[in-house]
Formats: sequence, structure tokens, C-alpha cells
Amino acid sequence: MTVTESLLSYALAAGILTLTPGLDTALVLRTAASQGSKKALSSAFGISTGCLIWGAMVALGLGAVLAASEMAFTLLKWTGAAYLAWLGLQMLLKPRSEMNMATPENGGKMLRIGNSPFMRGLFGNVLNPKVGVFYVSFLPQFVATGYPLGPYIFGLAAMHAVIGTLWSVTMISATRPLSRWLRRPAVVRTLDRLTGTVFLAFAVRLAMTKR
Repeated sequence: MTVTESLLSYALAAGILTLTPGLDTALVLRTAASQGSKKALSSAFGISTGCLIWGAMVALGLGAVLAASEMAFTLLKWTGAAYLAWLGLQMLLKPRSEMNMATPENGGKMLRIGNSPFMRGLFGNVLNPKVGVFYVSFLPQFVATGYPLGPYIFGLAAMHAVIGTLWSVTMISATRPLSRWLRRPAVVRTLDRLTGTVFLAFAVRLAMTKR
């Protein structure tokens, strides 16, 4: 496989993967609708950073551990499921009524690190072992002939991160015409509850995932 064939085929596959609705899509759309474009972009950067971290681990061979070790996969799986469940319950039980996260409902306190849009995107990606296993099984198939495996795999992961970020920017831009309506307290509360439900569903799905 030549470099051109590798990059074109990978771009197509990664693009289809990115366009498939999932946790990342739900997180970016919810953040854009209820917190604004800047924080949604921060969330998208967190997701992309997670892709780069997984790409680096797979390039170094650490991602293969998840594919080979049942214990490692299970530990990361349950950690990720617990984190998603925690986020989902927070949104269901304490939905916000304003776009600003520092609302009276939160006591006006500063956000904890795990609650920031960037860290939500990062943790949601890094704590999902399916991403690591996917990268281990998917990325090596697109390595061009004659190129070192590790650096090339990381480059493909970076390409996936760029494609994902561009798609996130597209989704964020689409929410702008509806921004005034999306700022309404009832709409914000509904979005939080819907997204919380989605997060809980993904937590259950992740917990039931097998290698």
C-alpha cells in the first residue's frame, strides 16, 4: 500500500467512523447547545487529545495490552463506565437552568477539573477501552509499505483527531442559529436530562462490552 492509498482509504474510513453518532457527538452537541461554542470547542479538543493519547499508546505498543489482557481491559472498562454513569447522574439529578456552569444550583463554586468541558471530552475518550482496542486492530491496516509502524500509527491517530475536530466545528456552527432558543432554562434542563440519559446508556453499553 502506497502512502497515497493509505491516507485516502484511511481518511474515508475515519470520516465514516466520525460521522457515526456516538458519545462524542452527544457531548459536543450538548455542550454547544447549553454552554456555548467556546466550551463546546474545548470539549472537542479534549476528545481529540484523547485520540492522540490512544494513538501514542498504541504506537508504543501499550494499546496491545488491552487486546491481550482481560484484566487490563476490564479495569479500564469499569472505570470508564463508572465515569460516564457519574456524569449522567449529575445531569439527570441536577440539571442546570442556565448556560453558565457556575449557576446557583452548583453553589457558585468553581468547577472541578473533571467537570470542565475539556476534561469531560478527554476522560470520555481515554477511559473507553474500545477506542484502544479499535486503534490496535484498525490503524495497523493502513500503514504504508516501508514506513516505521509506530510513528505512522501516531500520524493516523492525529489525522483522526483532525477529522473529528473539523466535524465538531461543523456541529457547533449548526447550533448558532438556534442559540437564543437553546439558552432558555427549560431547554437547558431538558438537554441536560437527555444527555444524562444518553451517558447512562453508554455507561451500560460499555460495562457490557467484551473484548
